[in-house]
Amino acid sequence: MTIMNHGNDETLDVVNLKQILSSEIMAEPQDNSTSKLAAVMIIVFGNEPTVLMTERSKTMNHHAGEISFPGGTWEPRDGDLLGTAIRETREELGLEISKSMIIGQLKPVTTLNSGFKIVPFITMLDELPKILTSSEIASVLRIPLFPLLKTIENDKDPLHHSIMEMYAFKFDNHLIWGASARMLKQIHDKILF
Repeated sequence: MTIMNHGNDETLDVVNLKQILSSEIMAEPQDNSTSKLAAVMIIVFGNEPTVLMTERSKTMNHHAGEISFPGGTWEPRDGDLLGTAIRETREELGLEISKSMIIGQLKPVTTLNSGFKIVPFITMLDELPKILTSSEIASVLRIPLFPLLKTIENDKDPLHHSIMEMYAFKFDNHLIWGASARMLKQIHDKILF
């Protein structure tokens, strides 16, 4: 599938998307006493690029019920933040992603309510293997990437407005906001819809 890149009228296919999202990987945790470190895995799959997101269980301590990418808190046993994203993806979804499958990362995003500094890593898969969700996950969302990115808007919820740069994306009856929306905004800007 190809889609028009509205920024410059070029067609954008999976190969071009992979080139656009590829970047240097810097997975070493930076010592930052004001933020807890975390990492997420942005999984894009299929010929019609689809992004995998999760609805977190309402019983979770942080970000309960929110739409997010698989991921979690850095632990020393992970070695680095990429190790965290890989471990958390395996624990939450049963997916085995290796370091060699990572094509890049986005700029870190800080959560406002829980104080996490999150590093997003990106992988692109031809197809999505079988998913085995953990109790942390209420549901798995397979969201067509390009239509999702076109739903960008400023987040209008005053409860979400702790900083100036707040965005929201919509998929079916789900609102994606906060750190996940700021990650999607980075992808949006790379593609220049």
